[in-house]
Parts: sequence; C-alpha cells; structure tokens
Amino acid sequence: MVYLSFRAAILDHTQGLRTIISVLSTQIYFTGWQAMPLITILALATGSILIIQGMSNLTILGGTEMIGNLLVLVLVREVGPLLTALVVIARSGTAVSTEVGNMRANREIEALESLGINPLSFIVFPRMVGGVISVLCLAFYFILIAIVGGFVITQFIHNIPFSFYSESVLRAFAKEDVLIFLLKNSFSGMIIFVVSCYQGLSVKKSPHEVPQVTTQAVVKSIIYVTVFNMSVTALVYLNQLKKIGVI
Repeated sequence: MVYLSFRAAILDHTQGLRTIISVLSTQIYFTGWQAMPLITILALATGSILIIQGMSNLTILGGTEMIGNLLVLVLVREVGPLLTALVVIARSGTAVSTEVGNMRANREIEALESLGINPLSFIVFPRMVGGVISVLCLAFYFILIAIVGGFVITQFIHNIPFSFYSESVLRAFAKEDVLIFLLKNSFSGMIIFVVSCYQGLSVKKSPHEVPQVTTQAVVKSIIYVTVFNMSVTALVYLNQLKKIGVI
C-alpha cells in the first residue's frame, strides 16, 4: 500500500497538488499539533519519574554521572518512540480508520473514483505522510520535554547542577541514537496509518462494520509497532554484543 499510494500520488494529478497538501496539513494539525498537550503531560511525568528513580539509585551505587546514559537509553531509544506511537494510535489511528470506513460505507470513495480521483493518492498518501511527519515531531518533542521539563520538576527533590546534568546528557548521545530515533519513529508512523487506512478501506457495505474495523486497526497497530520496536532494540543490542566479542 505504501508503494501504491506513492505511485498514485506521483502519477495521478486529477485532484491537484494543492488538494493533497491541504489534506496533509490537516492531518499534521490533528495528529501532531492537537496531541501536544497530552504528549507534554506524559513527557513531564516520564522524565520526572525516570530522573528521580535514576538519581536515587545511582547515588547509592556511586554513579550519578551515568544519569545522561540512563535518560538517552530509556527515553530516546525505548520509551519516547513507543509512548508517542501509542498516543498516536489512540487518537489518530482510530480517527483515520473511522473516517475512511464511513467514507466507504457512505459510498464517498466510489464517488471519488467516478470523478477519476484515485483514493490511494487522495486518502492514503496524505494521511500516511502527514502521520509520519507528526510522529517524528511528537517523538522529538516528547524527548525534549522529558529531559528538560523533567529536570526542572525534579529540582524540588534533587538539587542537581544544570551544568552537570546537561553535560552528562550531551555526552551520552551517539550517532546510532539518531539512527534508532529516525528508524523507529518513521516506521511506527507508517505502520499506524497504513494499517488504519487499510482497515477503513476494508469496510464493505454497512456502517455497523466501522467500529469493528476501528478496533482491529488499534489492536493490529499496537501489535505491529510493539513487535517492530522490540525487533530493532534486539538487533541493536545483539550488534553491540557482537562488537565487544560476547557473541
């Protein structure tokens, strides 16, 4: 579906570029911008809890300088991409599968096809591209708020010098963290919106099918995204073990 939607968007110009950009902008506004308050709360809570727990345990073990490594390892590589994807599935994945399912049930897609408009370029392509852009931006925002906002909140409990904290976090970042961030979030976004559009388009006749396909879209998106994230993590750590000669 990814290839077909890109091919249709490039070759089919019936609906016009301006229309596709308008749908794409609407998708980014709904999926990205309107999800920011929820992402902010989750990021502040996650960052604060992680810093408090990390500093408490690392202080006992005498390794407070490892707080940056802990944050990058947990927030950038694991929790940030997964929590962002789950929020997007809950808000936008359900909305897209419901919207497309209702369009199919109300014969709106047949009407578009009768006008010569390809549903893959008009419906799937802008939602998928807008979804990927939104997930990347939201994941970056989540990590930024968790690291910076978490530090500000935890100042009431742990008096951590900002220079020590920022130096520890910046020192922990590596090139492979950027690659993992881009890989996990871009593919998670693609999985969510391809699955949601596919489930919506699978509605045949009755509007009663829409809640069923929406539930299937949520369940399948969560399973596929979780398995993908776990697979990337497993491959990365197997590669690290291979580099140091453990396996």
